[in-house]
Amino acid sequence: MAARESITLDLKVGQNARQALVFPAPAAAKDAKASIPLVFCFHGHGGNATQASRSFGMHEAWPEATVVYPQGLPTPGQLTDPEGKRNGWQGAPGLQEDRDLKFFDALLAELRKRYPIDAKRIFVMGHSNGGGFTYLLWATRGKEIAAVAPCAAVGPKVIEQLTPKPCLHLAAKNEPLVQYAWQEKMMAAVKRINGCEEKGTAWAPDALRYEAKDKTTGAPMIQYIHQQGHRYPDQATALMVKFFREISTP
Repeated sequence: MAARESITLDLKVGQNARQALVFPAPAAAKDAKASIPLVFCFHGHGGNATQASRSFGMHEAWPEATVVYPQGLPTPGQLTDPEGKRNGWQGAPGLQEDRDLKFFDALLAELRKRYPIDAKRIFVMGHSNGGGFTYLLWATRGKEIAAVAPCAAVGPKVIEQLTPKPCLHLAAKNEPLVQYAWQEKMMAAVKRINGCEEKGTAWAPDALRYEAKDKTTGAPMIQYIHQQGHRYPDQATALMVKFFREISTP
C-alpha cells in the first residue's frame, strides 16, 4: 500500500501560531459528497505531531478516515516539567486562556471547510497528557464528538461535566507515571456516567466491554488493561479503530 500523503496546516488562533499534521482520506479528494470520519490524535507531554503520527499510526490503520495530529505548545506539566519547557496540552478548563480548546475549535472548522467530514463520526484519542486533553474535550466539546479513546490518562477536574459518551480507556497495571489506581477511579466514574452494567463481557484480548443499561440514555465503556507501562501500547491503535468503526456503524 502506498504511503498516505500529508499536509501541514497552519492556523493563527488568537495570538498563537498553531500547526497540525493532516492526512486527508483518499476518498475526500475523489468525491466531494463523501462522508468521511475524522480522528483527532493528541500526543503526550513532550511529544510532537510528527512523532505522534509515527507512534500512533492512526492514518495507516484507518485509511478511510481523515486523521489529524495537532501540535501542542510549551505547557507546564501536571506530573513533570513544571516550568513548561516542553509541548503539551492544557489540563483543565480556563488554563492558558483555553488556547488548546480554541485550537480544537479552529481546526475542526477548517477541516470541515476543506473536507467532507461526517458530523456523526468525529473521534478523539490521546496518550498521557493528550489523553487528559481528550477527557477535557469530552467535557467541553462533547456535542461535536462521537466517541473518545484516552490512554494512560485521567480527567478528575472534569468528571462532573461529562455526559454519556462511548469511551475506550487504555491503562497499564504497571503504570509508573499516571498511577493505575487513579485510572481505576476514572474508569469507574466513566462507567457510572455512562450508566453501564456492573459486569463486562470480552471484547478483545485483555479488553472488557460494559454495555449501557439503557441504550437510549447511556453509552458503552470499554477498558483495555495491559502491562506495557506508560508507553503507548502495541495494540492500542488497532483497538481504537475497531472501537470507532463499531460506534459509527448503525
